[in-house]
Amino acid sequence: MKTEPNIPDADGFYAALIAAHEGLSEAQSDALMLRLTLILANQIGDQQVLLEAIAAARVMVAEDSSAAR
Repeated sequence: MKTEPNIPDADGFYAALIAAHEGLSEAQSDALMLRLTLILANQIGDQQVLLEAIAAARVMVAEDSSAAR
């Protein structure tokens, strides 16, 4: 699983992602992220990679929460 940056134009992607949320309510933004996650998961299609990604994301969130304390 790739955990290092792997997007050719990461800043452009980030800007597009932020722009997609403009004008949406918090619930709509949450729905957008969930739908995007499911679309990308379907695109990846490898369940083992997806499970590893879920585990990695959870670790990152836990580390971020610990660092914020």
